[in-house]
Amino acid sequence: MSVPARYQDGLVAQVIDVSLDYESVGSAGNLLLRDRETNAILTRWAAADIHPAYGRKGELRLSSITQNSGARIIVTGPAEIGQVRAMLPDLTTKQAMEFSKQVRIGVIATVALATVILAYLYGVPLLAARVVNYVPPDWERTMGDTVATQMEASLKETDNFAICDPDPNSVANAAIARFGAAALGTGSPFTLDIKVVRTDVANAFALPGGKVYFFSALLDRAESPDEFAGVLAHEIGHVVHRHAMEGLISSAGTGALVGFILGDMTGISIAAGLGSTMIDTHFSREAESQADAYAAEVASRMDFQPAGLADLLNRVAEDDDFSKALALFSTHPLTEDRRVHLQALTHETPAGLEPPFTAAEWTAIKTMCGSPLKAPPSKTKLGN
Repeated sequence: MSVPARYQDGLVAQVIDVSLDYESVGSAGNLLLRDRETNAILTRWAAADIHPAYGRKGELRLSSITQNSGARIIVTGPAEIGQVRAMLPDLTTKQAMEFSKQVRIGVIATVALATVILAYLYGVPLLAARVVNYVPPDWERTMGDTVATQMEASLKETDNFAICDPDPNSVANAAIARFGAAALGTGSPFTLDIKVVRTDVANAFALPGGKVYFFSALLDRAESPDEFAGVLAHEIGHVVHRHAMEGLISSAGTGALVGFILGDMTGISIAAGLGSTMIDTHFSREAESQADAYAAEVASRMDFQPAGLADLLNRVAEDDDFSKALALFSTHPLTEDRRVHLQALTHETPAGLEPPFTAAEWTAIKTMCGSPLKAPPSKTKLGN
């Protein structure tokens, strides 16, 4: 008995009403497709080549490995589907095998996705920490210039951004440059370029190659030279350990690593589009601890208390219950954790050390940006 069905040849969108019959050919067989109106034979499908295809509930769709990839036979109705399955007894076995294949593909895809996620979360940052040691300082300086240009352009569009006191020989800038040179020491391949900028974002951060930005909204909140010096020494610690370059490589991921391998470290492949994101970037717990330890080491040479860093951060953004609840999922340490760590790093300073800034220098630094800007709560950010 013929079974009614619909047929698409995979070449045109036309759907033809057909009748299906089984045609025996020796030990094999064919599924014979006839036009239901004219009874003309349209095509034969070898039974051994027929497989079930995905279809809607309540219908059976058949495909063939020897036909066009889009060719389909569509059978609807429980009785009709039962008749076709009786014609093609291997269909059930093939359907089970196809289901098993799809399950395996799903499992493999899930494992592959999990591997990619783990590589992104852990593998790329770990690899970035190794790769950064092989990045030539000249490349890193070029990268920093590119990111700085993008970052400043981004801030000019969204904030009241301007360089405070552009005179490098002013009392404030000379004092900051002297502090930076002493804090950096002689072991770094970079020369510091520290800029205090007028903007209503409370932040301070280091870019690749020795560039450090201290925002006026954070300077306005500093109540002592120790707090300013602590933050500045912390950012210089990021420069020494090359954390910003490491972060760029990690953020850019595979593209950055390919760029490194191919020698394209001119600032295009890695830095493009990353200028604005550097403002919000938080370093890892390990990087923050290294920078805090460096600030404490500088404090032991220059007579200031590194815990002033935590005092300023606590004043800008005190930890709340929500941020503490997310501490296990965050790579940026809570400020109270950092306070405990910084206090543990505080040492008695030898007698006779000079403070980092004189009273006149501190006054010049505090007023170098003019009247304070009040940062809106939505724009207040922790320093890196």
